[in-house]
Amino acid sequence: MTDLPQGPTAHARGAPDSGVPASGVPGSDVLVSARGLEVHFPVRSGSALRRTTGLLRAVDGVDLDIHRGETLGLVGESGCGKSTLGNALLRLVEPTGGTVTFDGTDVTGLGRRGLRDLRRRAGMVFQDPFASLDPRRTVRQTVSEPLEVHGLRSGRQERSARVAELLELVGLDPAVADRYPHEFSGGQRQRVGIARALAGEPDFLVCDEAIASLDVSVQAQVLNLLRRLQRQLGLTLLFISHDLSAVRHVSDRIAVMYLGRVVEVGPAAAVGSEPEMPYTQALLSAVPVPHPALERARQRIVLGGDVPSPANVPSGCRFRTRCPYVFEPCPDVDPALQPVGAPGQLAACHLHGVVGRPVQREDAVAAE
Repeated sequence: MTDLPQGPTAHARGAPDSGVPASGVPGSDVLVSARGLEVHFPVRSGSALRRTTGLLRAVDGVDLDIHRGETLGLVGESGCGKSTLGNALLRLVEPTGGTVTFDGTDVTGLGRRGLRDLRRRAGMVFQDPFASLDPRRTVRQTVSEPLEVHGLRSGRQERSARVAELLELVGLDPAVADRYPHEFSGGQRQRVGIARALAGEPDFLVCDEAIASLDVSVQAQVLNLLRRLQRQLGLTLLFISHDLSAVRHVSDRIAVMYLGRVVEVGPAAAVGSEPEMPYTQALLSAVPVPHPALERARQRIVLGGDVPSPANVPSGCRFRTRCPYVFEPCPDVDPALQPVGAPGQLAACHLHGVVGRPVQREDAVAAE
């Protein structure tokens, strides 16, 4: 059974001393890394859905690094695999293939004890703040549960004091600790969810569409709260959203997903203003400009066709069925991420050079 090493700030925050080195990779700048990560779900049919007729490739060969102390924004259309990728990094869903390392430790090989350590050092903020909270438990009970599970505070008084600290940290009055979720607004419930995620004193947070179900004015408040917490606590964030403007606001780097793959990644300033992948360009053109004259004058890139099914992925470039620049190599070569544009910017597109894995003939026939 593999144990997860304690993070560089874990002992200072009061975590139990396990005697394990602070980092599995001394001096490494990467906290979370995925290599060839796959999450496939069987497609079933027939009587009682017993017959497997194919695979839905929700995440299909993702390579991704998340650096310590950064906010990585993950953006893409609904159904592209963003949330499944975030869940797979925390092993909330089991990967079908590939590896995930957290602070140098292979997460895919962790046993129950190692997963418990991972749950403390890596937290989750969910999309629906009401569904993610137990309606029968008070805020105090909800936020204090990680403290009890991980032994971070001993005694009821210490736990209550820590709950009050966490509520203040996320902008809530500690006096509301004995209320139930239905007594709060959507934005307040999301703040409770963030406080619960912070209770384990994590190094890494996955924010899965954390503002999608909130009003616009409340979205801005939660975004600013996440930015403040990231700076104040030195957190590493994976911010998942379909809203590219929100991702640009909070992120240091941006990764763009399409049909189970990361198709572009790089500094937020580069990807958010000068994208090199046609799909990212189309996403960016869909973001409204808050200036009437500029909004009327700009040209929107309208993609033709529908998003292909992840159960029937096109051969070669996955975006070729909707790309306005498709040419000869696109059906025959599966593009790999390659350096483009600004330093640190990568895109999987043959327009910048035909780099990738040639498609096997039987794969191409099956995809067509």
